[in-house]
Amino acid sequence: MKKIIKNILYLVLVVLFSSGGVFAQEKIKIGLLVPLTGKNSEIGQSIIKATRLAINQINNLSIEIIPKDTGSNPEMTLRSAKELDKLGIKIVIGPVFNENLIYLEELNQLTFLSLTNKSNNKSKNIINAGINATSQLNAIKKFIELNRIKKTIFLTPDVNYKNEVAQAISISKIKIKESYIYNIDPTKLTKQIEKITNYKKRKQNLEDEIKRLEESDESNKEQLIKKLNKIDTLGSVEFDSVIIADFDESLKSVTTSLLYTDITPKEIYFITFNQWFDESLLKETSSQPLYFPSINKKNYKDFSSEYFEKFNQYPNQLSFLSFDLVGLIYYLILQNDSVIDEKIFYKKNLFRGKVGIFEIKNNKINHILNFYKVENEQFKKVF
Repeated sequence: MKKIIKNILYLVLVVLFSSGGVFAQEKIKIGLLVPLTGKNSEIGQSIIKATRLAINQINNLSIEIIPKDTGSNPEMTLRSAKELDKLGIKIVIGPVFNENLIYLEELNQLTFLSLTNKSNNKSKNIINAGINATSQLNAIKKFIELNRIKKTIFLTPDVNYKNEVAQAISISKIKIKESYIYNIDPTKLTKQIEKITNYKKRKQNLEDEIKRLEESDESNKEQLIKKLNKIDTLGSVEFDSVIIADFDESLKSVTTSLLYTDITPKEIYFITFNQWFDESLLKETSSQPLYFPSINKKNYKDFSSEYFEKFNQYPNQLSFLSFDLVGLIYYLILQNDSVIDEKIFYKKNLFRGKVGIFEIKNNKINHILNFYKVENEQFKKVF
């Protein structure tokens, strides 16, 4: 495996720093479908800037990015895609949002690398290039196996991506003891967590044991009672790790509910999905260590610094991904004997970008992710 990755890295370096080569005589036109007007226009502008950085690093004047506006609207997206088609473009980065994909299947001569992390698309000409749930669960599965975790429960919020998570659990073949769908309303959530963790029974066990000791003749009962009064429950739970498929304040509500029911990350592994190094998690010390899969943190930091130095503003996460997609397309075209067609995404291939390793096969993209933990108010790499 190390030898394969080393060879890939060498090829990528050749690709990214060559200054002409096989494409000196012919333009490589890559379409870009992003919102340039409307409420999401800042996202689109950031993506355009990231693709410019990528072209500068590749240093090949034959590459040309042709952006078109989606306006975050499916109909406008289709019109712009047709304009790219008339220009003879075969590969398009974008659109950004999943709902803008609905009419693009009819343009089957174009291949779209959508930036969405949804994996529910079945159109042959649309490849979802975002960091999907399956990629994340593959990394979590690796962590579970490395740490010999045996009894994992899975918590998914009752929101629109719950079916996607269920599908990812099946595809990744991660071993789950029990899976639960929870209500994101904090009051209802706490009651659900109490039931999942058998909180009332464990609470009652403690009260019963204290009462038993009080009524007993044991010589050291006062010392034992004093010790029991320092804990909240008595008795173990039937799981050794919990995966929480949630983000932001909703994630914090779940960890808070677990803590309330006397489930702590010191005894039970708290694992979640890609948090993009959300710094607000550093302050949640009671929920640490918290584990999650993610992109390469060092590369993300370096890219953000380079982007800021160039444009005097920080990039968004989608622009980071877009940067890599330019290099990925260029690399795959080289691997396909300079032929630009849909077949380049069918062959099994690996590409090391700044995000991490892209795994391409059968018109699908998965990411081989790194793994991190939040501990002592720091993000620490696990693998």
